Amino acid sequence: MKRIHFNDVKIRNKLLMIYMVSVFLPIVLTNVIFYHVTSENVKAQKISDSELALKQISNDFRKSVEDAVGISTVLYSDSLLHQFLETTYETPLDFILAYNYYFRDVNKYTPIYSSIRSIYLYTDNSSVITAGGIFGIDKKVKDSHWYQSTSNIRQFYPVVTRTLDDQGELSKFSVVRQLDYFNQNNTQKIIMINLNDSVIEQIFHNVTFEGDIYLVNKEGNIEYTTKNDVPWKTQFVSYKSIRNIEDSIELTSNYQLQYLNDWKLIGILPENNLISDVENSRSFIFYLAIWNFVIPSMFIIYMAGNIHLRLNQIVRKMRKVKDQSFEMIEGATYKDEIGVLTSEFNRMTKKIKGLINDVYIVKIQKKDLELQKKEAQLNALQSQINPHFLFNVLETVRMRSLLKEEKETAEIIHNMAKILRNSITWDKDWITIEQELLLAKSFLEIQQYRFDDKLYYEFEIDNDVKKVEIPNMVIIPFIENASIHGIEAKKGKGKVVVKVEREDQAIIFRIYDNGVGMSEDKVRQLYRSLEKDEIGDRVGIKNVYYRLKMYYGDSFTLNIESQKNEGTMIILKLPIILLKTRE
Repeated sequence: MKRIHFNDVKIRNKLLMIYMVSVFLPIVLTNVIFYHVTSENVKAQKISDSELALKQISNDFRKSVEDAVGISTVLYSDSLLHQFLETTYETPLDFILAYNYYFRDVNKYTPIYSSIRSIYLYTDNSSVITAGGIFGIDKKVKDSHWYQSTSNIRQFYPVVTRTLDDQGELSKFSVVRQLDYFNQNNTQKIIMINLNDSVIEQIFHNVTFEGDIYLVNKEGNIEYTTKNDVPWKTQFVSYKSIRNIEDSIELTSNYQLQYLNDWKLIGILPENNLISDVENSRSFIFYLAIWNFVIPSMFIIYMAGNIHLRLNQIVRKMRKVKDQSFEMIEGATYKDEIGVLTSEFNRMTKKIKGLINDVYIVKIQKKDLELQKKEAQLNALQSQINPHFLFNVLETVRMRSLLKEEKETAEIIHNMAKILRNSITWDKDWITIEQELLLAKSFLEIQQYRFDDKLYYEFEIDNDVKKVEIPNMVIIPFIENASIHGIEAKKGKGKVVVKVEREDQAIIFRIYDNGVGMSEDKVRQLYRSLEKDEIGDRVGIKNVYYRLKMYYGDSFTLNIESQKNEGTMIILKLPIILLKTRE
């Protein structure tokens, strides 16, 4: 039989063998051991936690019972209480007076202990009236379960038993005790201290114990359980009759108290609950093992095919060199051995193929075209002026000039010339705030001339900001918008107020008019139009917005506050750290 040499094995199979021996088998073995150890640790930890929870439940129940026992001990030795229950009352009034005097001491314990719901007293004294927690010992009482469990016990310690609730079920826990410490005329007296049902339920339904809990008395009957299908409230159920610890663990906590008389607390933990978290991950580990085998195997096959493909590609290109076809191997350059071979081959053909350089030149030309396009768009925006405004002003000046000769006409024309000169002269991109507001004043004087004193304006400017330079023509478009769209459509006189002040490291411009204002929808529409990369309507404001974007990026803010028929406030905030200041 011919012996197969390792070097004769295909690269793909070599990689699979290396993976199986070095990776897959160690991972599977590690996962199996890890799962077993983790399962045992989780099981032991949950048993320990459950034992602590069961002990806590046992202690809480014992404390509730001890609270009731403590109260019974105090009342057991209360001579006044004995006297109250043994006295023969001539009239009901005598009993009521004694009741109001003595029984209030009994009721004072109920609000102090949250585990105590009520305190009852039973007596066979026929002169005692049954009312307000005091009952007579009649035949019904003598036939009850709790009475029979205590009638033959005349000892110092009390008895813990179950009593009937409002639905006639034995679901309440009570501490019952014969009051025989003082007994002068053989009157039978019993005290019953009822535990709070909600407190007991809260104790036994401890959320940290993940199983069923049974409270079992010395006869082996269930006194309480958290398992819903056990009818312990309506009948006496033996724990042995329902005990089934198959696939489960039984935990026990015994009571050593005399009055609990060998009761014990039993907790049943299903084993599947103990390692449920780990069991849930069993399938995950299984599928992970499959994943660890299939995916890497596919990857190794892919890598082997990739190596074969790249080697064949080099061989094909090298064969073409014989035919003087100097083609470069396209694709990224890698640093492995095959990548080195590819790089050396491409180096020999690089002078023939200048694709990289060509692409670089095309990119530069494309960027130049985009810059020219942006510059042309900016020049177009800068050269535009509101034709409606020019027409109205010129028409007004013409009509006034025909009707009468006035000096103010010359002043208006002068103001007009200043604005036009500034709007078409763009060799100076920055001017001072003082110069900008002088142009704004000229504009408003023209508007006053048009509106025949319908328009009133005022300027409020801090002296320390006058020499600060800002981009040219950034305030006038807002003032134009206020006078034309706000004041012109308003009935009655209008006002435009321009305030400029410094606030920390910024200059704040506030342009206010009391014109017709805008609705909320109109304001939102204006915001949306500013974000669109097109000229459209409101050329002046969009021009300002785009120019400020170019100069400041996202460092400036423009807020528009307006109410219908109330007016509009424009708040423009420019960062002072980016502003140019005259020396």
